[in-house]
Amino acid sequence: MSKSVLITGARSGMGRATALLLARSGYRVFAGVREGEAELMDAARAQGAGLTTVRLDVQDPALVREAVAQVVAQAGGIDVLVNNAGFGLLATVEDGTDDEMIRQFDVNVFGLLRVTREVLPHMRAAQGGVIINISSFLGRMGLPLLTHYNASKYAVEGITDSLRLEVGQFGIRVHSVLAGLFGTNFVRKGLVANPDTTSGDSPYRDLVGHFVPVVAAAINEGPSPQPIAEAVKAIIENEQSDIAVPVGAEAESFVPLRRSLPDKEFEQRIIETFGLPTAGAKGAAKA
Repeated sequence: MSKSVLITGARSGMGRATALLLARSGYRVFAGVREGEAELMDAARAQGAGLTTVRLDVQDPALVREAVAQVVAQAGGIDVLVNNAGFGLLATVEDGTDDEMIRQFDVNVFGLLRVTREVLPHMRAAQGGVIINISSFLGRMGLPLLTHYNASKYAVEGITDSLRLEVGQFGIRVHSVLAGLFGTNFVRKGLVANPDTTSGDSPYRDLVGHFVPVVAAAINEGPSPQPIAEAVKAIIENEQSDIAVPVGAEAESFVPLRRSLPDKEFEQRIIETFGLPTAGAKGAAKA
């Protein structure tokens, strides 16, 4: 019997690539989507990848329960959970609103916890399962204007490390994929910008004008997210897989560097790499 896989945020980007690869590889894939599943199903049919869509909004506890119940009813259980749903908030700490901060964590962190909480009893009863959290290299380092997103991914890494110790006794493996920047719809569909931060009157306008185009270009012109899907498949199929798997140029470069350099040296490397302003730089301290 093929393993059943539930993937959140499977409509596009990394989630879609993962859903299609696993479906083509013989897994029974349940693709969690909030809406607009037609594009995903068209791609699945074109690739001969049979999958089932499930209505799932990680911010809605009732929909989470219903989605997990649907998968269990149809597949008899859930062998693999891929927590992929997420978005990024572009905002300074000074500008970020309560609603923005809460939504960032509600989707990226609390949503992940809601789905995982609902799936765990089924995995525990089966005495086995794999949970893979799609994280980011920004869960191991900081970048300006993405503090809220950074913090949410640091939280995902903390959840991964702690949950492994809770559920390992039940034969459940927990891993994270530290994704770099890939060519996805993240800037268009997965990035929310605070209007004060991006305003021409913002005291951070020089930083925004320099940094945002660099990140946007890296994503819009970046490589296919297929390596993320392949990493997920490899983790599922290799019981000895690393706990956290860096994937992509930025992750494969910065994550090992973060481990090897002292904090101040690493920060200086980030400043130099991205051309960021430092204390005393023109405009850096002006309001």
